Amino acid sequence: MNEAEARLHYPLGETLPTTTQALDVAPGVKWIRMALPFALNHINLWLLRDRLEVDGHMTEGWTIVDCCIDAPSSREQWQHLFDHELEGLPVLRVLVTHMHPDHVGLAHWLVDHWSTPSYDCPLWMSGLDFAMAHIGSAGGTGFGGNDAAAFFAMHGLNNPDDVAKVRARENYYGSLVPRMPKAHTRLFDGLMVRIGAHQWRCMVGYGHAPEHMALYCSELDVLIGGDMMLPRISTNVSVYASEPESNPLQLFLDSLDRMRALPDSVLILPSHGKPFKGLHERINQLVAHHQDRLAEVLQACRERPLNAAQVLPVLFKRALDLHQTTFAMGESVAHLHLLWFEGKLRRFKQDDVWLWQAT
Repeated sequence: MNEAEARLHYPLGETLPTTTQALDVAPGVKWIRMALPFALNHINLWLLRDRLEVDGHMTEGWTIVDCCIDAPSSREQWQHLFDHELEGLPVLRVLVTHMHPDHVGLAHWLVDHWSTPSYDCPLWMSGLDFAMAHIGSAGGTGFGGNDAAAFFAMHGLNNPDDVAKVRARENYYGSLVPRMPKAHTRLFDGLMVRIGAHQWRCMVGYGHAPEHMALYCSELDVLIGGDMMLPRISTNVSVYASEPESNPLQLFLDSLDRMRALPDSVLILPSHGKPFKGLHERINQLVAHHQDRLAEVLQACRERPLNAAQVLPVLFKRALDLHQTTFAMGESVAHLHLLWFEGKLRRFKQDDVWLWQAT
């Protein structure tokens, strides 16, 4: 546990759900933990006790929040949970916080599994993330392929072997999200969603995903924070080839500021890490973290013009593999862009690569 994490409170201590259980964390709220084949090796998913009209009568059941990637092991774990942890009740809907593969990958399988000839189990998510997930499953998100390779090369990641590997990742998103449901119910900021006995308010967050939706229940004093509010790491905030002139870090910091309106007593259910309390402390930590990184980037660009690839060692003190480097490159450009939008950096091209220099 690092120093910042130690200043937060973990009501469940070191308790984690096993791969075969759903752990109660609040009335009508269960915690599921599934493995991921990445450095970030798990995702937290949630079951909310629900009640909806099915076939003309009210039916008790569950809403699933987030899905995991589409992988045989994930399907097997879900099937075990269906058989042993749902109290004999059906899943009535699937709700997804955002379009990243670990959150939406199995949405198509889950809604198909729980649909019947007379009831289509619905997917609920934001409209923009639903559309972007469809584009991604068809191979067009900018996570890999020619456009991503060209974008990274333009920012200094131009080692031929690295460029070739990025280009070869053209179907990276589609391999984890092979298809999407054809329809959805749109979530938007401020929407109140009744799930079982409780109302949950949608809270939009920008910077990490196009239109991320966290869910806050004042009755339970619980926030399903998705990737916007993590206890141990700062969520990835990147510029992508599909939106090369964006300023996502500013959007992310603005989103964090809006979360300050929630009570500090709220129990935060993050997508990675353990449920925790200390919302305002964590917001302050995340803001300070990025302010420190921005100051370091600005100082480095005072010493000499740098491209985004050259800024990586400033932001990341550890060795990165190529998978991590692609995310880190997006973060590097995001920090440079915020300083550029603030007028603290100027950019210019040299040999078809963007360089950044303090003004």
